[in-house]
This record gives sequence, structure tokens and C-alpha cells, in this order.
Amino acid sequence: MSGGVDSSVAAALLKEQGCEVIGMTMQIWDYSSFTAEHGESFGSCCSLDDVYDARRVAESLDIPFYVVNFEKQFEQEVIERFCDDYFNGLTPNPCVLCNQKLKFEILLRRALELQADYLVTGHYARTLGEGQQASLHKGLDVDKDQSYFLFTLTREQLQYVRFPLGGMTKEEVRGHATRLGLRVAEKPESQDICFVPDGDYVRFLEEQRGAGTMNGEIVHVDGTVLGTHLGTYRYTIGQRRGLGLAWSQPLYVVGIDAATRRVIVGEKESLAVTRCRVGGLNWMIDVPTAPFETACRIRYRHHEVPALLTPLGDGRFEIVFSTPQSGVTPGQAAVFYEGDRVLGGGWIKG
Repeated sequence: MSGGVDSSVAAALLKEQGCEVIGMTMQIWDYSSFTAEHGESFGSCCSLDDVYDARRVAESLDIPFYVVNFEKQFEQEVIERFCDDYFNGLTPNPCVLCNQKLKFEILLRRALELQADYLVTGHYARTLGEGQQASLHKGLDVDKDQSYFLFTLTREQLQYVRFPLGGMTKEEVRGHATRLGLRVAEKPESQDICFVPDGDYVRFLEEQRGAGTMNGEIVHVDGTVLGTHLGTYRYTIGQRRGLGLAWSQPLYVVGIDAATRRVIVGEKESLAVTRCRVGGLNWMIDVPTAPFETACRIRYRHHEVPALLTPLGDGRFEIVFSTPQSGVTPGQAAVFYEGDRVLGGGWIKG
């Protein structure tokens, strides 16, 4: 229970159906450790206010409630990886890591230790089938589908997780919250990364690792040095604003070379790529041993495109897109679908 409307409704509906429900909230980040000289607000999930909201909802439902402190694990598994990725020229996806390492490894293990049958969350996704036949599918609300963030679920874990909101729209969920009298019925959704106040990730990185260590050149794809920058971590693939460059055509970030501290820019057509490689894969099907066709999503708000996946023999796969794709970003996830079923996914390596 994160303190938001989704997980609160999930708990309430199960209670209404006669299930024995236990509420658990993860305390993952010490917000007092980040200076807020200008009154910055986190305004996202897992804050102390959210823990308070979750506790009040649990009390109103008359269910046991526990706060589990995972701050150390969050620091090691999510924060450190987040910083490492940015300083290595990647664009990380901390929400996927939080799901993988905290919710569906540590929290699931804690739930099973409490003799729970399932770990239930408010994600907009669906599981179909039981036991070893369980499979992960998109949520029916295409605008809210969160299956992309869940590609790291293993087949073993799929047996013990449930997503009761997967067949609903957000409006239906808020309707249930109002009907059930939940205090969070109109609570706004969190948008930013939960540990970065006001979305200022550059300041966060510099407070964590220090400024001035990744300064370098901004270079056109033709090799022309166009200017300098104050840190490769300030840029991501596809970025256009904030480059501060004079050029005859609009320029976009098309590459980041952390080793040489260079940010590579080019015209829009330079963004389009026909292939990339992925590693760190998780499969919800038998690991493919031959090339096969699938639908690939390269970021959360991206529509899947047909692609050919080819195993490279070292645990990595090559993706060849049916049409050139813009914004293929190392550090982000590539997730593979067959219809609305998630087959697996991995991390883009470039």
C-alpha cells in the first residue's frame, strides 16, 4: 500500500470480496537527508505523508498494517544504480528497478514469510493462468497500462502476484474509492521520480556524486566541436532544449560518450536507428534460441513496433526494427509483446 488511490482500492476490493488482507508499506527513502533550501516538494509515492495515508486507509478497512523499512536496500539497489547509470552515459529507469528488487523480490519474500498466498499491488496489468502457467498481460486501460514496468517478473514470481485493477480504467478505480469512502479517492497521481524533489534530477545527482566531474565537449555527428557542457548526466537521447547551440537546423542529442565526456548532437534524422542490442534479459517464456519476430516497446509511452530478435550467444539479443526508431536510449528497457502478453524484456545497450 503506497498511500495512493490504486493500491488502496486494490486492498479495499479484496477485503470486500471476503479475503484476509494485510497492508504493507515500504519505507524506502529518508527525505530529510535531501536539503530543501527553497521549499522543494517530493509530491510522489512513498513519502511520509503517503505512509500516513496508507495507515489511515488500513485502519478504515480494519486490516493489519505494517511499515517495512527498505531504505538500505533502496539506496543500494536503486539510488546507486540510478547515479551510476547517469554518470556512465545511460538514462536509467528506477521504477523498473524498484519493482524488480524491492517489490517483487524483498517485499514478496516478506509477504510469503507472513504466510500470504499472494502479493497484490495496484498496478494496471493482468495475470492470466495459475501456477507455472501464469502469464503477464497488459492492463485493459491502454492509457494506464503498466506492464512495461513489470517485465522483470520471473515465472516463479508470477505465481504469487495479483493485479486486481488490471481490468479497470482509472475512472472506475476512483469510482470504487468514492463508493468505498476511501480518504484518498481524489488524491492526485505521482508523476516524478519518488526520490527526486521537483524533478530536479541534476541537482540530486550533484548532491550525491558532486558537480564538475563530467564536463566536456558538445560535438556534431560530423566531428565538429560546437561547444562545451557542464556534465554528460545533464543530457539524454532525443533532447533538444537546453543545448545552447547556434546551428542552421534544430539539433538533438543522439549519443553520450561518458568515457570521453562528449555529448554528440545531430539533426533529427540522426536520431533514427534500425537496430540495437539488449542485455540483462528476463524471459517469461522459454529462452529463445533462434531469431523470432515480436512487437517491441522501447519506452513506457512508446507504441510497440514489429521487430526481429536474434540471440547473440552471450545472453544478449539484437533487435532489428521493421522501421527506423527515434529515441532508442541506452539504459532504458526494451519489452517484448505478443498481442497483449509480455514475453520478456531487457536493457538497451546501444
